[in-house]
Amino acid sequence: MKRDKPEIPDVIPGGSPRNPMGVAAMTLSGRRNTRSHGTNMPGSVGGFVSYGCIRMLNPDITDLYQRVSVGTTVVVTR
Repeated sequence: MKRDKPEIPDVIPGGSPRNPMGVAAMTLSGRRNTRSHGTNMPGSVGGFVSYGCIRMLNPDITDLYQRVSVGTTVVVTR
């Protein structure tokens, strides 16, 4: 994302209206640059609009973030 939009700051606080990853982002190990993250644009959830990431509503990623721990196995299916 930074490559396409170099004007984006290196750090934007989670939950900031300017943060494209919403309230939280969880990196999926073993899948380079793939994350499950929230969004501040709810209409974009479910569409092919990001960089290989899985977009979720902010309340949903907050819930998931609180319920899983580092090392949890994630299975991505189509």
